[in-house]
Amino acid sequence: MTANTIVDVLNTNAKLYKDETALIEINPEFELSSRITWRDYSLMQPEPGKPFKREITWNDFYAMSNRFSNLLLSRGCKKGDKVAILLINSIEWLPIYFGALKAGAIAVPLNYRYTADEIRYCLEKSDSSIMVFGPEFIGRIEEIINKIPLIKHLFYVGEECPTFADSYDRMTLYCSSSDPNIPLKETDDAAIYFSSGTTGFPKAILHPHRSLMHSAVTEQAHHSQTHEDVFLCIPPLYHTGVKMHWFGSFLVGGKAVLLKGVKPEWIIKAVSDEKCSIVWLLVPWAQDILDSIERGEIRLDNYDLSHWRLMHIGAQPVPPSLIKRWLNVFPNHQYDTNYGLSESIGPGCVHLGVENIHKVGAIGKAGYGWKTKIADEQGHDVKRGDVGELCVSGPGVMKCYYKDPAASDEVLKDGWLYTGDMAMEDEDGFIYLVDRKKDVIITGGENLYPVQIENHIRRHDAVKDVAVIGLPDPRLGEIAAAIIELKEGKSATEKDINDFCEELPRYKRPRKIIFAQVPRNPTGKIEKPKLRQIYCGESVVAQQNEI
Repeated sequence: MTANTIVDVLNTNAKLYKDETALIEINPEFELSSRITWRDYSLMQPEPGKPFKREITWNDFYAMSNRFSNLLLSRGCKKGDKVAILLINSIEWLPIYFGALKAGAIAVPLNYRYTADEIRYCLEKSDSSIMVFGPEFIGRIEEIINKIPLIKHLFYVGEECPTFADSYDRMTLYCSSSDPNIPLKETDDAAIYFSSGTTGFPKAILHPHRSLMHSAVTEQAHHSQTHEDVFLCIPPLYHTGVKMHWFGSFLVGGKAVLLKGVKPEWIIKAVSDEKCSIVWLLVPWAQDILDSIERGEIRLDNYDLSHWRLMHIGAQPVPPSLIKRWLNVFPNHQYDTNYGLSESIGPGCVHLGVENIHKVGAIGKAGYGWKTKIADEQGHDVKRGDVGELCVSGPGVMKCYYKDPAASDEVLKDGWLYTGDMAMEDEDGFIYLVDRKKDVIITGGENLYPVQIENHIRRHDAVKDVAVIGLPDPRLGEIAAAIIELKEGKSATEKDINDFCEELPRYKRPRKIIFAQVPRNPTGKIEKPKLRQIYCGESVVAQQNEI
């Protein structure tokens, strides 16, 4: 059966694999005596300290999506309306996402780490008129409830619905489970994902249905998923990365396991219990697993890991030494890495390939259906071995930055997406990242934007100037370091700055404080390359020969 959009894939899976399990949610902090379905969940209270699971079949997935879609339509949702999703990973997340798409709406996933003001900004930027949120966000929504007039309907997923919202569970219970059959084309707008530039303000990245479908086809081409594969999903679903990797399994009706937690023993146990064959990790999680095994905290002979065939990592540069360690412990694993960005619908536009383990350190070559080039400032190809800006072209490139034509024109040129990443190509055509044109720091797979941190620290009375850069870290990939120049006659300690930064979300706080002069060039710009040279002292490319 031919699928034109990702919604068609769900409809096909519901027909072909009706009563087979589609999604399993595992929360290791709770346990029930037996597995339960999503229908039973609202009637059961997990006991503290015991893990539990929920699961739904493909037919459940299909029905839940249709119920939410019909709820949206009953509330006047029209094709092209924006539906914001602010949820922790759960069994409801993906049916809600697909329900929005089935209604012809544009899904707008939001980072669950956003502050109340960031949530408000993204709702306004995306023109969202409907929002779905979970219990973890009640306080943040309360802060802005009177400041988001565009939001006409708020749906709450969970028990004890707040008075300012409608209960998702109660409302969908009375909605039809039949497909609303809203006609969709691959050129129709499908989703807005948020990213940030060097200013630190999130940009709204608009993708059509063609992008989502291409991500599924690309991922399946790279990793040859079959219906028997089981995908372990750990990272947040609001991100394009893991969801688009899962799309490769989704394309063939493969089961997915949503694991709520990143402790090494939880990951290994989930792989063993659910017979997972594909696991997508971030660098720190892979590092933690190996460390736990080496310390004897995890004994591999206590688990059945025979089904695990592929470990792949994305979202940040991968230290070759880590993969060398991994393959020493798991010599039968295939390993892969993918490069992507939200503007190119997540992973896969550049792809290492499981057959190219000898090139660990590179991000690879153009992915399935993609083209790459490395360009100079004029957009011309540089000579092989020279450094330039990595550019990609293919069906997964965003339509635009929503409501920001100037920013769109900066990165979309003659059919190419200019990524902002500086790269070089070796004699075999493999691409290595050298540096980032943007100042984004990638720590544990999450993007940090220095300007946001700098603007906060500058509020300190003793601070004259500040520059935040990324320093290499063996576990997180990078950590944020704040180089702080104090005002004459003023003093401050590392503790003073750390205490001041407690107002920031934990993941945005700098991990290292350095008191030193902040160099600026004649035009007043901070000379961050000079700071990186002083405090980093090594090239990413030099890592390529470690394995």
